[in-house]
Amino acid sequence: MDLGSKRIGIATSDATGLLASPLTVLDRSGDRKRDHKRIADLVVEEEAVAVVVGLPVDLSGKNGIAAQHVLAETEQLATVLDVPVLTYDERMTSATANRQLADLGVSSKKRRTTVDKYAAAIILQSYLDAQRMGKGTQ
Repeated sequence: MDLGSKRIGIATSDATGLLASPLTVLDRSGDRKRDHKRIADLVVEEEAVAVVVGLPVDLSGKNGIAAQHVLAETEQLATVLDVPVLTYDERMTSATANRQLADLGVSSKKRRTTVDKYAAAIILQSYLDAQRMGKGTQ
């Protein structure tokens, strides 16, 4: 999951946990409880066994203001989900997703509304790859 201030990008993996795919983008409603309910509904619908949230660590590797906000929201989210909520380093994922979509010829207008789910897929794929290599979470 890519928790943005305006949108939340959601990705999912296949049943084997090998391949991440973009799923959807939820526009923030202005009501965090409502947003978390929508996420909880997706967790049930997708039969998720865990939720991986991208942690926007500074390029220096430290948790700045953005990371602190995500950690606080992640704690709140964990209280409404029946699965573990984990964080994983998301440095440069939005930039990578934007670049990949541009390379595919997706217009900048369309990228703005979809980039978050592709960033979420990059976060999840990185997490899945790290798990296979035994690197774990943050």
